[in-house]
Formats: sequence, structure tokens, C-alpha cells
Amino acid sequence: MAELKTKENEASVEAFLDTVSDEKRKADTRVVMEMLERVTGHPPKMWGTSIIGFDSYDYTYESGRSGTWFVTGVSPRKQALTIYIMQGFSAYEDLMGKLGKYKTGKSCLYVKKLEDIDMKVLEKLARESMKWIRKNYR
Repeated sequence: MAELKTKENEASVEAFLDTVSDEKRKADTRVVMEMLERVTGHPPKMWGTSIIGFDSYDYTYESGRSGTWFVTGVSPRKQALTIYIMQGFSAYEDLMGKLGKYKTGKSCLYVKKLEDIDMKVLEKLARESMKWIRKNYR
């Protein structure tokens, strides 16, 4: 089985942020980072080359494949700020309806700019997802 490429490493979060040329995206990333650090109680760490993750948990799939992943995270992607909500979004219909303007993938929340969303709702979403991860994977 292939080894997961995206894993926690000792690369500098600040050095990574220095490579982000879009100043608005960089500033938005810092705001989300501060919130995620407050929510998780853990400092930001680089995961792979472009994800800033917070805390970690171990998982094992029914197939037997296992690994370690971050509880929540953020990445200043070119197209959108990507916020990782590992539980996904189906359990949070009420919160998602109050969040604002965004798109989603399976566990990815894509936000063009933070002004488009309600940060209090985002914080609650991150907090609820973190609680679910900690309850089900610790």
C-alpha cells in the first residue's frame, strides 16, 4: 500500500505563508489559523507542503488501512481558501444554512474571502466537527 504523502512535518508555517503571493488570501489564512488554534488548543503544523493542520487523530478503515490525519486545517489555495472539516457537512445543515457564501467538497469548505461568511458560524462548525472527531477517534 502506498504511503500517505500528506503528513505532519517540521516545515515552518511562517515560511510557507511567506510563499503566498495573494496578500488578502494570506491575511484570511492567518485569521482562520488563529481561530482554529483557539478551537483546538493546538498550534499550527505543516501537513505536506500546503496544508496547515491542527491536532491529529489516528484512523483505521474497514479495509485495514490506517493513518494519522489532522483534526482540522486550512490551506491558502489559489482558487479559494480551503478549510478542512473532517467530519464533512451533512450533519450540519442548520449551520451551513447560516454560514454565507461558500462551496464544499467531501471535507473541504471553499471560501473566496472571509467577508463572505459568518466567522462565528465557521468557529462553531470547526468546534462541533472537532468534538465529533475526538469522541469517535480517541
